[in-house]
Amino acid sequence: MADIVRPRRTSNECFGRICLDCHRRVQLRCYRDSKGGSSLFCLSALIDRLRTAPRSAPAGRGMTKEPHPSGLDDVRSAAYGNYGRDFQDTSTHFDAITAARWGKAYRYYLRDWFPKEYSARIGELACGNGKLLHLLKELGYTNLYGVDISADQVASARQVVATIDHGNALDWLAERGGFFDLLIALDFIEHLHRHEVLRFLDLCQAALKPGGRLILQTPNADSPFGLGMRYNDPTHEWAFNANQLGRLLMRAGFGCIECRCQGPIPWGYSWRSTLRWFLWLPIQTGLQIWNIAETGTGLPVLTRVFLISALRA
Repeated sequence: MADIVRPRRTSNECFGRICLDCHRRVQLRCYRDSKGGSSLFCLSALIDRLRTAPRSAPAGRGMTKEPHPSGLDDVRSAAYGNYGRDFQDTSTHFDAITAARWGKAYRYYLRDWFPKEYSARIGELACGNGKLLHLLKELGYTNLYGVDISADQVASARQVVATIDHGNALDWLAERGGFFDLLIALDFIEHLHRHEVLRFLDLCQAALKPGGRLILQTPNADSPFGLGMRYNDPTHEWAFNANQLGRLLMRAGFGCIECRCQGPIPWGYSWRSTLRWFLWLPIQTGLQIWNIAETGTGLPVLTRVFLISALRA
């Protein structure tokens, strides 16, 4: 079939015809292809073709077709150059005081998921400015590694741990098969495209030793504020819920999957957090009652961000 280019839509619309791509009987529209012919596609099939088709050169300039970078690549290049400065309000100077306050919360969120051996190899994907690595170092772990694509984040993280690489996390994983006891990726997987997510989880599984653990944190599509979290960052590709992400992890060869809320800490952090926890309890209960009344089942997590842990089989 001829390649599809940025089309001029004709006035013809066809109802109840068969889409040439997905073979469903849906509303179709007639689009011109690059050779001047016409073809019938449903909208979803057309969008898929347009995302992968090269753009045509402007007419009359004697130019041939060349691959054009996708809008996603353009956004990523612009956003990740100085991601810490532009989206996290951080600088290249590591702030140990802020990191210690943040680490106090994550001691609770990640409880019982840390390796028992302090010599365990731990890698953080999209390590940011190094807050988690600082916590791990404070806990006594000695074999710490990280990678981030943002230059300013790498400059900050290297003030905590020297073994930080500047580059693509997926390529970094591909070079380290069976190396890690623990991999952690906080607020990372939602930045990946769908085909990248599947490859990412496969690479994590391959990079872990047997019995190794993967920990992810990501916005929660089941939260009433999930849509806001999904669009809180221009480089977010999609949002997960616990069921969806758990099934993707099982597909990649993980087991012993456990989900956790990332909400107020009940005890030991601050009196404000304890107060928020008491306020959150009836709100969470009400949301569960709403969901049970509508669907007959409850939800594992309702906070706008959640954590999930899985072990390599």
